[in-house]
Amino acid sequence: MGSFKGHALPGSFFLIAGLWWAGKYSLWYATLRNKSLGSTSTRLASRSTQRRLEVIEGSVTLFFSVVGMLAEQFVADGPRLHLYDYSEHHWDRLHNWQHSTMYLFFGLAGAMSLIVHTTDAAPLALDRLMLAIAFFIEGFLFLYHLHGRAMLDVHVHQLLLFCVFGEAMVSFLEVFHRGNMLLELLRASLTILQGSWFWQIGFVLYSPSGAEWDQKDHNNMMFITMCYCWHLVFSLLIVSVLVVRSRLKRTPPMEMGLLKPRERQQESEDEIL
Repeated sequence: MGSFKGHALPGSFFLIAGLWWAGKYSLWYATLRNKSLGSTSTRLASRSTQRRLEVIEGSVTLFFSVVGMLAEQFVADGPRLHLYDYSEHHWDRLHNWQHSTMYLFFGLAGAMSLIVHTTDAAPLALDRLMLAIAFFIEGFLFLYHLHGRAMLDVHVHQLLLFCVFGEAMVSFLEVFHRGNMLLELLRASLTILQGSWFWQIGFVLYSPSGAEWDQKDHNNMMFITMCYCWHLVFSLLIVSVLVVRSRLKRTPPMEMGLLKPRERQQESEDEIL
């Protein structure tokens, strides 16, 4: 991860995840709202459809995590699964190992989601609990990842911790308040923030243009703190736009009569309580 690409890769993963969550939860919210107002039934609100989406999400999370681990281990300067250099008598590329550990826990979160939504072997809340643990482990690793670094380097990573630990807390609350729209959208917003901030860290520390930031300039720290607030506004704005767009969409009233009574009854049985 000590490169621009190394920050762009997880940044892209978290941006995609945040946008997916924001779009998915906004659409579900609008779907259930329309059904409560007497609008036409839609299969997006059925248990089977939501289960399929959760399975797809877990599979993609697991795939991205495996890609991240392989990238950290087998890039040109990666440790290639060697943890200790016996010839030099020191640990080998622990930064890569820490990043691999971060991806590992998100992979476990994806695997747990697959188990929860494809079998009856685990309680439903375990997927959110494992996601909360994954975010916590990410923050925990980054918290002890900054020793001996320059002032600005430490600061941009400390700012990252705010959204990471925030995501861990929100995901943990979802264990007890599953389906809470505010918690789900807050998690999506913080995930988008984390993704965009990873990109920002890459531009600050490893700019592709070769420009170098003064790591000891206090003005740079002031600017980057303000920039973090702009990223937060950006993430909240994206989620807000998706929510508003989903609520403005209306299903044509004429479609309400297209379902036969038996079909309507079947759809109501599949509806999320």
